[in-house]
Amino acid sequence: MVPPSSSTNPDPDSSSPKLPGPNALALMLAALSMLGPFAVDTYLPAFPDIQASLNASPIEVQQTLTAYMLSFAVMILWHGALADAFGRRNIILGSLAVFAVATLGCAASHSVQYLWAFRILQGISAGAGVVIGRAIVRDVYSGASAARLLSLVTMIFSIAPAIAPILGGWIVKLADWRAIFLFLFFYTALLLWYCYKHLPETLPVAKRQPFNPHFLWHSYQLLFRSPLLQLIAGTIAFNFSGMFLYVAAAPVFITQHLKLGADQFGWQFVPTVAGVFFGALLVNRLAGKIAIPSQVMLGFAFLIGSACVNTLYHVFFPPALPWSVAPLFFYTFGMSIAAPGATLLMLDLFPHIRGIVASYQSFAVTMLAAVVSGVIAPALSHSVLWLAAGQLVCTLLGLMCWRGARNHRQQLTIKNGNAK
Repeated sequence: MVPPSSSTNPDPDSSSPKLPGPNALALMLAALSMLGPFAVDTYLPAFPDIQASLNASPIEVQQTLTAYMLSFAVMILWHGALADAFGRRNIILGSLAVFAVATLGCAASHSVQYLWAFRILQGISAGAGVVIGRAIVRDVYSGASAARLLSLVTMIFSIAPAIAPILGGWIVKLADWRAIFLFLFFYTALLLWYCYKHLPETLPVAKRQPFNPHFLWHSYQLLFRSPLLQLIAGTIAFNFSGMFLYVAAAPVFITQHLKLGADQFGWQFVPTVAGVFFGALLVNRLAGKIAIPSQVMLGFAFLIGSACVNTLYHVFFPPALPWSVAPLFFYTFGMSIAAPGATLLMLDLFPHIRGIVASYQSFAVTMLAAVVSGVIAPALSHSVLWLAAGQLVCTLLGLMCWRGARNHRQQLTIKNGNAK
């Protein structure tokens, strides 16, 4: 067990639940973060069923994912600002209620256009748990304790992308695609009730920021004008996009290239998520023992190595199990090692607007993922070699961003030293 940071204490408002222990808090925050993977991965096996049921084209069904990702990315810029102004608990509870309504709308959609609309509403509300969860961790924990808690959240959260497409495949075989969204509705309703009972308010009223155009404009100017923040955000976003490229291409990768059925998405998602889990487990053990830059570079060793092996294999051999999915384990293993340290560095650049920084990081990740889903994955999914090469390019761009961030930080240190 790790003690809360003494510098930040939860709001003592008696109407808010007491702060749970780190394990219980990690479980709650991971459950909130799972909404995103469930909203994306669970319905991927149902694409053909949705297409037939709504008389839609394959690209129209693909755009239901793009609509979700774009709305998720745009709204995620506001979750942190809203949480900084009105409190973490209030925004999470409101977002869960909106997501539940949107999910019922998806289940009742009778045309692909209605499905687009309700997927947009889902995207608007789904990101609150991811963004505000990171801010909550940093509200009450610091240093190695925060890194351990973040890695614990990641370990629990990693279950979702593994079971979501498998669960979706089972549901669509036993019932139909609408039952997938009904499952999501009941999950959200249960989570809303649990958070109402147990989620504490961790941002005291005295530390809240005004929610007005002037303050928000000034805050986002600080972020957009910070090359260091942009480079760290790019590091996380490009590494994630290398993984998400395969998520977006999964319906083609699994059914056409690997010749598997709708209930066999586990071949891709189990190794992918196992890498996330074991990478987070290693970070949990390494927290406080090695410097963050060394930890990030260890992650990049796995990222670059796995992407190179994946590309070289498909230069010489056709897609085959398990060789076409094994590199995904090592890729996400490296991604999971690199991400927590980079995230903590980013959150600490502007501690007075930590919620807005968390929003910006999620915005960068999700916007790039939306581009990958809507443009890059459809363009590359015709060939597993092209998918592997695309993943390699993503992680090389991530490495360039990280090296740029390190160089920029060193220059700032030298400049500040000279000024003193």
